[in-house]
Amino acid sequence: MPLGNVLLSPLHFGFLQRGLVEAILTGALCGVLGTYVVLRGMAFLGNAMANAVFPGIVIAYLLHVELLLGGFASGILIALGIGGVSQNRRLRADSAIGVLFVGAFALGVVLISSIRAYTRDLATILLGDILGVTRQDVVLTVATGCLVLLALYFFHKELVLMSFDREMAVAMGLPVARLEIGLLLLLTLVIIVSIQAVGSILVLALLITPAATARLLTDRLTTMMGLAAALGTLAGVVGLYASYYVNLASGGTIVLIATGFFFLTWLFSPRYGIMRRRVRMAKSASEAR
Repeated sequence: MPLGNVLLSPLHFGFLQRGLVEAILTGALCGVLGTYVVLRGMAFLGNAMANAVFPGIVIAYLLHVELLLGGFASGILIALGIGGVSQNRRLRADSAIGVLFVGAFALGVVLISSIRAYTRDLATILLGDILGVTRQDVVLTVATGCLVLLALYFFHKELVLMSFDREMAVAMGLPVARLEIGLLLLLTLVIIVSIQAVGSILVLALLITPAATARLLTDRLTTMMGLAAALGTLAGVVGLYASYYVNLASGGTIVLIATGFFFLTWLFSPRYGIMRRRVRMAKSASEAR
């Protein structure tokens, strides 16, 4: 089949058009925000926030209201809770994250046990269904993306300083606690709009993997953000097409493509790849003889 037909024939379906737009938007958005997550070593926090929305989603389902609104409310409460509890000097931030994350997820498990029948809506939240996105979902992702990128633009310098040297940021009088809570809220927003694409179980991979891949390719922060956004977008597009033609789960396929990019970069990165390092070591050894 000609390449043009391979690329264009699926786009005759409206649900695939919306899915492709959603894959591009969420891939780029997760890549940009994921840069801060990777630089600050916040993978555990990202995992906590990805699962913190679960009880809110279950509560929203039980109350017959919009599921994503419930997840957003839950994420905000957990973000504020983590920010507040971690201010206690006798507790490390990861302890506060662990307590609230496990507590929130346990609440979701207890609540979902009260639902007798299996529900497709809750399964979609956990596993994702990018082919089921609606126009409203796409509009919500666009609006969220604009809000997040605007916030990152205005607070970029403060977030970068806080990421690399928190103590200096405190010494300079920056409102570090509020900035951290703000970053958690932005993370919650991105997680909420990405759940439709890959589900709450896999959304962490979309946040971490493209940014981690970009980290192996460059030392410049702005370049890393651009590469992470491009890699996230490419993983979304390639994963969606692959899932369509091979009839696989879209969310899982997108994450596997992103993971494949990471391992290829880990092996063959021109500066930090394992193979490049071995070539340098072999060259040094030959010169020393």
